[in-house]
Amino acid sequence: MVFRFIATVLLLTLISATAIAENKTVYRPAKVVYDISYADPKVFEHMLDRASLLQNIYQNDSFEASIVFVVHEGAIPLFGKGDRNKHPELMKRARSLSMGEIIQFRICKASASMQGFKKSDLQEFAFLVPMADAEMVRLQQEGYAYLR
Repeated sequence: MVFRFIATVLLLTLISATAIAENKTVYRPAKVVYDISYADPKVFEHMLDRASLLQNIYQNDSFEASIVFVVHEGAIPLFGKGDRNKHPELMKRARSLSMGEIIQFRICKASASMQGFKKSDLQEFAFLVPMADAEMVRLQQEGYAYLR
């Protein structure tokens, strides 16, 4: 896990240095919503890698950038707490990403309830929203780009 983090930081540094040195493409901060419904922790870990890279490219600019994960369906158990936390290292990483300025996690309350999860069963750093689909539509109406 530490090696992956170090490799990501080095990659970001190289990308930034290359873009500046060659005066190539520079990405302006943007708003992004990730649709997270997969139960596979490796898929979620890859999504965290992508969001972390974006966060760094956007220089954690809280005025212009926002990255929101909308978690529903099979991905909800990944956010279990206590005895329901089957992936503590993954949740530790997600929590650390949420400590920055622009990454947030929102969990579908309807889907969580249907799977027997209460608010107290879920990670504190993630916010509950009434319905994942409605949240993603709302965010897209506010100018967020949809990513899966």
